[in-house]
Amino acid sequence: MTRIVAVHGVLPEHRYEQSEITEAFAAMCLPPGSDRGVLERLHSTATVRTRHLALPLERYASLSGFGEANDAFIGVGSRLGEQAVKGALRQAGLCAQDIDMVISTSVTGIAAPSLEARLAGRLGLRPDVKRVPIFGLGCVAGAAGIARLHDYLHGRPDQVALLLSVELCSLTLQRADVSAQNLVAGALFGDGAAALLAVGRDRDRHADGNGQGQPAPTVVATRSHLYPGTERMLGWDIGDNGFRIVLGADLPDLVRRQLGDDVRCFLDDHDLKTQDVTAWVCHPGGPKVLDAVRDTLDLPSRALELTWRSLAEVGNLSSASVLHVLRDTLALRPPLPGTAGLLLAMGPGFCTELVLLRW
Repeated sequence: MTRIVAVHGVLPEHRYEQSEITEAFAAMCLPPGSDRGVLERLHSTATVRTRHLALPLERYASLSGFGEANDAFIGVGSRLGEQAVKGALRQAGLCAQDIDMVISTSVTGIAAPSLEARLAGRLGLRPDVKRVPIFGLGCVAGAAGIARLHDYLHGRPDQVALLLSVELCSLTLQRADVSAQNLVAGALFGDGAAALLAVGRDRDRHADGNGQGQPAPTVVATRSHLYPGTERMLGWDIGDNGFRIVLGADLPDLVRRQLGDDVRCFLDDHDLKTQDVTAWVCHPGGPKVLDAVRDTLDLPSRALELTWRSLAEVGNLSSASVLHVLRDTLALRPPLPGTAGLLLAMGPGFCTELVLLRW
C-alpha cells in the first residue's frame, strides 16, 4: 500500500476579506455606472469569507496582460512551492535527496522549465529525479496526482514520491469579462499551494507519520471517470489575454446525476457503503457543487464540514484545495485506525477522481 506520510499547505501572505475583493473586482471589471447587484449577490452567496492572493490587491489593476501575470505566477509560485515542499519534508522526516519522483500540477500559469525543475536546485533534489509536470487537469489534479503517485509506487514500492500543486487563480482574472462565469470565478477562487509526500509499501517505516502525531493513511485504490460530451462544462478558453473561465451552469445537476452511482459502485467493489466512510475529503468546488455532492451521496451535514470550512477561509484553490482539506482532516479530525476515507475531486473533462484511503 502507498502511505501518505506528509501533507503541507501554504498560502500567500496577502489576505483579504471577501468584501474587499468584491470592491476591487467591481472597480476593475464593471463599466462605470453599471449595476453591481449581480456581482454583489454572487460574492455574498459564495460562502467565502477570506482569501489569500498572490499579489497585493491594488496590483491587479495595473497588470499589463497575460505575460506580466504569468511572470508573477512563476515568481510567486516558485516561492510557495518551495515552502510547501520543505514543510512536507520536515513533517515526514525526509530530505530532498530521498525523493525519487515528482508530479507537479497547476492550471493557472505556464512555466517551461516547469516549476519543479526550477525548484530542483533550491530544494536539493537529486539530478536523476523523475519529473512529471501536469497541466490541464484543473481542480481534479490534487486527487488525480495522489492516484498517479499510487500507480508509480505500486511498481516501485521502495521509493518516495512527491506531489506539488501550485495554483494562483487570481492571476487569471479577466478584467474585460463581465460574463456570469467570470463573476462566479471572481467570487470563489483563491491562491495557494500544497505538497504531499508518499512512500511505497517497502519503504523504511521511519517516515510513518503526518507531522501531527497521527498514523499515515494508506491509499487502497483509485478510480477515474471521464464523462463523454461534457468538454464545455469546465475549463479554459485561452486567448490573447490569458485564461478565460468555462463554467457550465448545469454542473451541479451533472454531479447529482452521476457522482452518487460512481461512488457507490467504487465503494461496493471494496465491500463498503457510504456509511462506512468515516472521512470525506472533498474538493470545495463551490456551494452549489457541495450541496449536490451531499445530496447525491445522502451525507450527513457534518461529513463535509472541513470542506465548507476551507471554502470559507481560503476559497477554491483549484488542485491544491483537496490537499488542504486532507491536511485539515489529518490535523483536526483524524479517523479511527482501520476505518475508510474517500478523497474526491472533479475537474475539466468533465471528470472525477476517487481515492479510497484506509487509516
